[in-house]
Amino acid sequence: MTESWLNYLDGALACKGWLVADGAQGPTRPGVVLFPDARGMGQAAKDCARRLAGEGYVVLVADLYGGGTFAAEMTEAQGLMNDLRADVDRWRRRAQAALTALQQQANVDRGKLAIIGYCFGGSTALELARSGASLAAVVSFHGGLASPRPQDAANIRACVLVCHGAADPLVPPEQVSAFVAQMCQSPVDWQLHSYSGVVHGFTNPEADNAGTPALAYNEAADRHSWQAMLALFRQTLRAG
Repeated sequence: MTESWLNYLDGALACKGWLVADGAQGPTRPGVVLFPDARGMGQAAKDCARRLAGEGYVVLVADLYGGGTFAAEMTEAQGLMNDLRADVDRWRRRAQAALTALQQQANVDRGKLAIIGYCFGGSTALELARSGASLAAVVSFHGGLASPRPQDAANIRACVLVCHGAADPLVPPEQVSAFVAQMCQSPVDWQLHSYSGVVHGFTNPEADNAGTPALAYNEAADRHSWQAMLALFRQTLRAG
């Protein structure tokens, strides 16, 4: 396994992503950008990147805030998150900068690209897809589904998988219903997997330490959602 920092730019902002691959020499491989949760460049995101790289993908953990920032305190993370998503064009550019950086890697097949995200990262992945980015697949794990420009769902050019906790109080049923309506009105190949009794943050074991019933790890939902993602990747990234 090879792991290294990858410096790239979003305009004048210096970003510092985490690039992971299995280290094997040979032909180019599909690339995946991983957008972390609101805290930014944390250990959970890096661990997930290693796990995905072990499946044969080149993975870049995106830097959402610049400088490889990780906000350990949730109040700081919420401030950073709210500032970024307050300007949807800047938010999408920040995400696109990471995708462009991954595309430029010599071991990446530029025709086989996907993006995934967790919590705020899931929302970020969906926003980049709504911008019309050229992608094979988009996966959101317990991400927010509302968008400042819901009509932009018509721009999505990728297969979409949303993995959602059915009891998630942070993404209520009305938000889910609105998202489904948007998908149904656009030419998108999409799936929504909703896990019974599961709340927010279900893929992250650290969620149990948050001290709030809105967040909890769920081993079964974590396992099922990961397998659903891999199945989509086999369909969209491995063909040809």
